[in-house]
Order: sequence, then structure tokens, then C-alpha cells
Amino acid sequence: MNNLLIHNARIITAQQVYAPGWLLARAGIITAYGAGAPPDTPADTVIEAENLTLLPGFVDVHVHGANGSDTMDASVDALHTMAQFYARHGVTAFLATTWTDSQERITAALNAIKKYMAAPPTPKGAALMGVHLEGPYINRDKGGAQNLDLIRRADRDEVLPWLEMGIIRLISLAPEYPENHWLIRECVKRGITVSIAHTNATYQQARQAFDMGINHATHTYNAMTGLHHRDPGVLGAVLTTPTVRCELIADNIHVHPAAMKLMWEVKRPHHVMLISDAIRAAGRPDGDYPVDNRTVLVRDGVARLPDGTLAGSTLTLNRGVYHFMQATGEPIEHVWQTASLNPARAVHLAHRKGSIEIGKDADMILVNDQLQVHKTIIGGEVVFSL
Repeated sequence: MNNLLIHNARIITAQQVYAPGWLLARAGIITAYGAGAPPDTPADTVIEAENLTLLPGFVDVHVHGANGSDTMDASVDALHTMAQFYARHGVTAFLATTWTDSQERITAALNAIKKYMAAPPTPKGAALMGVHLEGPYINRDKGGAQNLDLIRRADRDEVLPWLEMGIIRLISLAPEYPENHWLIRECVKRGITVSIAHTNATYQQARQAFDMGINHATHTYNAMTGLHHRDPGVLGAVLTTPTVRCELIADNIHVHPAAMKLMWEVKRPHHVMLISDAIRAAGRPDGDYPVDNRTVLVRDGVARLPDGTLAGSTLTLNRGVYHFMQATGEPIEHVWQTASLNPARAVHLAHRKGSIEIGKDADMILVNDQLQVHKTIIGGEVVFSL
């Protein structure tokens, strides 16, 4: 049995901050924590935290790739590369996110994910908890960098076998099409979260979709109808509906810091979810990177199609959290849950992950004041150390 003791840390738990504090985990589960000096307890691994901050590990529910690899590579090796990269940047659990593509290529990606989840390779990286299916059931007019030629309506013969695989936790779609409504209801029945995404819906259509069970918004502000004082659009519906959680790419490129602060003021603290939306170029230098049969150009860390359309990001989630802190003027003890507990709740993982609480998985990170990750701990095991 592996016992882990962390001491002399500033620990941000779900209830309060302990500074300094200690934490004990046994067999991968958090068992105790408190203020001051730790108890005299034997431990296999002892970490002197040197006053670093101990946070719950981040949960990225919208991330496509990193370090040269992508979910759509349909490869266990690619997923392993991604998982290890994410762990180095504070992510302890993630959903592998697909693109709009052919039925055959999406099926291949899902098969690789299911194989990976059944037997995760070593060395350990961020835990792959399932799939975020982004597209193909979206609106061409708001397609962004998705493959516009392959956008379609939800077909039972195509999507039901994917649902039966039991690995999809989140589906992003455009709800303005009646042909997609059956899928919204089917997912709600199965406990799969449905997100409004890449949509040209009106305010009223968005509200009707929320009545059907949609309670999540994909990369809010981006690829949706915007807010006008006489035509509130999807954005107006999302911001004014209390049940809807909002993804946010906090890279200072997709969303202006003032818009981040506005979202925080409206949705704090439980309904903001920071995501990376990172692609295979994350962690790699500027250059040209393939996506399906197209090319993404990365210049100064910004990913775009040749026509200038933003194409995901090269963001790491720890940097996103830091940007969000700067945009809102809030300290980490006020915003930590935007990258951990809120996304965990959104995809029904909060009983295990997303916060430092007794009985939850010992998924934690030690960070400095700039959110640089010094250690990543998954299931009580140190998987990355600076």
C-alpha cells in the first residue's frame, strides 16, 4: 500500500485554505489533511512542499492534442504522448476531444480511446476519462476550423453505436436543427452531457435547447451568435441561464480579458470551466501542422487556418488559469475550481475528482505563484517533478 505525505504546503481544499498544511493519501485516496505540522505517520513517499500551493489537479474536458499528437490520430501512442504532456502542465484528468470528420475516422479514434482506457500504458500521465465528441453535428455557418465539408445532422445509425461504447461523456452540437433534437434527449437519458456549440441559433432556440437538457456551452464567446442588446443570441442565453456552465479558452487570444471578467462576474464561482482546446502544436515550436487533410499555421503561438480562422490553441491549462487570475483580479483560492471541480461536475466526475476532499482520488499539483507546475500527483503517485 502506497502512503503519501505532503507537508509544509499551502493547501487549498474544498472547505478552506491551510497555510502551512499537510495532507495524507493512502492507496491513491486522500485520507486526511490539516494545518501546521503533520502527524507522526509512516509514509512511503514524503514531499516537503517548501510553501508551494497544493491544488486539486486540473480537469480538461476540451483538448484535442499536444506535443505533435492528436486524438484523431486514432493511436494509443498518440494518446499516451498527450496524457504525459498534460500531466506536466497540471492536468490530472482529461477528455480526448474529436473533430468533425468521417464516420470511419471518428470510429477509429473512439476505438483507440477505449483501448487506452482499458489498459493505460506506463509511465503514467493524466487519466483519460472518456471522450468529448465535438461535432460533426454542428452549423457550417459557425464551423470555425472544423471541416465544413463533413458537417452533418445527427443520424441514429451513425451515432448510436458510438454511444453504446460507453466512453462518451460530452457531446457538442448545434441545437437549432430539429434533426439533432433526438440526440439531445438520448444523451440526457444516458447521463451524457450535451453542449451548445458551433451554433447559429437564436436566443429563443438556445433557451429551448436548455429546456431539452443542454447545460453546457462549448468555448463560450467563440463560434456562437453574439450578444446584441436587441438580439441576445446564444451568448445572451448562455450568460443569463443559471443552469448552463461555460467553457472558456483563457489564452488572451480567443477571448479578451474584459470578456473573461464579465463571465466571472455573471457565472462565478460554479459555472465557469477553463479549457485549453489545445491541438497537436501545443508544446511544439511555431510551424505548419496537419489537421485531417488541411494545415494549421502556428505563428507566435497562435494557431490559424490559412484563411485566418482560429484553429484551437497551443495553451496549457496552467497558463490559462494564470491568465484568468490576471483578467479577473482574483487569487487562486477564489478561482481554483474553474479548472478542476467545475469541469469535473460538468461531466459527472466530481465524486472522484476536482477537489481536495477526504475520500477523493489523490490527484493534486504543487504550483508556485505564477502557476508553474513543480509536481503532479495522480492517484497518490508523483508522475511529474520539475
